[in-house]
Amino acid sequence: MQPAGKAEDRITREVRHELVMLPYYGVFDNLAYRVDGSTVTLLGQVTRPTLKSDAEHVVKRIEGVEHVKNELDVLPLSPMDDRLRLAEYRAIYGHPGLDRYALQAVPPIHIIVDNGKVTLEGVVATEADKDLANVRANTVAGVFSVKNNLRVEGREAK
Repeated sequence: MQPAGKAEDRITREVRHELVMLPYYGVFDNLAYRVDGSTVTLLGQVTRPTLKSDAEHVVKRIEGVEHVKNELDVLPLSPMDDRLRLAEYRAIYGHPGLDRYALQAVPPIHIIVDNGKVTLEGVVATEADKDLANVRANTVAGVFSVKNNLRVEGREAK
């Protein structure tokens, strides 16, 4: 039998793997989680109700997970938000310097749009990339506000 810490580390790695492998998980979704022993809490925002249920389903199947608290928010359907998502994507990933991030299977800068408010989530390589993404996100017309939650790789979250 594994010690509690090692089991929790394994569960954490497997949860991350299962979530990034979900077929409809993309740049406009933010899947986060917390592991407390054998309980996994799913956090974040998704654009599709099916992604919320799929995330819960794959995490429940992980060995050692006994409970899943699904606290994922499903973002409201909105043609305006859809337009803003596309405009934000182009502003950020179409810019030289940030375009390299678009090459990854799941790009690391997640663009969450909720009723015209934009939140950037994810991890970038440098503080300059974080600042540039923020500047680019603020150039999109029609956005009410931009919250930059990007983290710089290798730094602990505060």
